[in-house]
Amino acid sequence: MKHRPFQQVDVFTAVPYRGNPLAVVLDGTDLDDAALQRFAQWTNLSETTFLLPPTDPAADYRVRIFTPGSELPFAGHPTLGSCHAWLRAGGKAKSGDRVVQQSAVGLVPIRRDGDRLAFAAPPVKRSAPSPSVLARVAAALGLKAAQIRNAQMLDNGPVWMGLLLDDVDTVLALKPDHRALKELRQKVGVAALTNASHAEAEAPTLIGRSNRESRAFGGRAQPTPIGLEVRAFAAPIGVEEDPVTGSFNASIAQWLIADGHLPERYIAGQGQCMGRDGRVHVERDADSQVWVGGDAVTCIEGSVHL
Repeated sequence: MKHRPFQQVDVFTAVPYRGNPLAVVLDGTDLDDAALQRFAQWTNLSETTFLLPPTDPAADYRVRIFTPGSELPFAGHPTLGSCHAWLRAGGKAKSGDRVVQQSAVGLVPIRRDGDRLAFAAPPVKRSAPSPSVLARVAAALGLKAAQIRNAQMLDNGPVWMGLLLDDVDTVLALKPDHRALKELRQKVGVAALTNASHAEAEAPTLIGRSNRESRAFGGRAQPTPIGLEVRAFAAPIGVEEDPVTGSFNASIAQWLIADGHLPERYIAGQGQCMGRDGRVHVERDADSQVWVGGDAVTCIEGSVHL
């Protein structure tokens, strides 16, 4: 065991402790899989990452991503959080304003826009869910068939069942049976489009909350309109609800933009039901590449004995 540089980063927020935390071990060399998994289980965060020298010469670094229960080929907030930690620790990209991360899903480009980072969403495979599984998932979520506007299986490394629901209030009111979802071995992401009447009704609350946060955090917080409200449930990998989910936001963006439900640029909100206030910035560029971005802040910095 040795002391290894460590950061705990909050992702998809510019305000500490309002996003999705990530543990980053900046030197994961000479550790076997069991040690990596054990440490990820101990942190008890949705994901823990370990940075390694790349094996692909095009990459700047390599990352392995672990939940408390398993390793993931790709995940969004660990991608941005790991890149933030690597840059903060003095990492220098080979190509200037683009960082290239190597993970099990392949090479993931990450672009820099000031302090904000955005990753290129990996290609997504879409398919219709099994009607019987969809019915069981709906029952576990307490949803009626009429509340589900559309459903897709979304695979960009992680596999999510994506549900587009009828209303933001439906999304926020869900109280899932996590045990049932775990038995189904199905990760589920739900989302609803916001609308003008909802935004107008919420405006006084958002403005009031922003003013309170602005006073508390030195004037940095501002009200941000959102186009999509999101929640993600991942009991099969040991995370009942993820605060802010990059991989699901990436795949649902590719689906909903392609099908005309959302514009080519929007902001998704996630984490309200967990006391968080995550913001995911989504954009599809002229080449039809979807970029998923957000702010990140380091909350803990030091070393771990591992």
